[in-house]
Amino acid sequence: MPDTPASDGDVVTLLMRQHGDIRNLFDAVEHTTGDERRAAFRHLVQLLAVHETAEEEVLHPYARSMFAGGRDIVRDRLAEEREAKELLSRLDGVDPEDPKFLPALAVLRTEVMRHARAEERYEFPHVRRHTEPGRLTTMAAGVRAAEAVAPTHPHPGVESAAGNVALGPLAALVDRTRDAVRKAMDKDKDKDG
Repeated sequence: MPDTPASDGDVVTLLMRQHGDIRNLFDAVEHTTGDERRAAFRHLVQLLAVHETAEEEVLHPYARSMFAGGRDIVRDRLAEEREAKELLSRLDGVDPEDPKFLPALAVLRTEVMRHARAEERYEFPHVRRHTEPGRLTTMAAGVRAAEAVAPTHPHPGVESAAGNVALGPLAALVDRTRDAVRKAMDKDKDKDG
């Protein structure tokens, strides 16, 4: 994960920047091939997984109770997140050079961007309007802490703070081990090639 710029001091700014990073990674995956596409896709999978986990642990529980209609807004966002995680989970096992990959990626991109726009339109403005600046900064720190220990692959069905706390550490350990093995194998492949 890239370092967080100092300008990402509040949670809404941080999450919106990440939405931009996600859009850029979709572009990178779509416009590259081979190992470059695989690397960009791995980065996209990781960013999506940790981003959604952090929102589920920090932002959504807060928004649910902070403003009128928050419960309904969060319910809708969680449903979108589950759908995107299911799509991402299926795509995570497909070789990025497979002819089925780019069409499936386009479907995923549409769902993820629809979800991001809904957060930016329905959830983020309420959070910003109903929250003191110091609390927004604290929440940004909470998001970064959650991302540091979050799973790096999608786990559909775990769309709650309680679920992430209960299952997240084990899933994160398994995911990060899998990532390390893949990285080591890629380096080994480079030596052989």
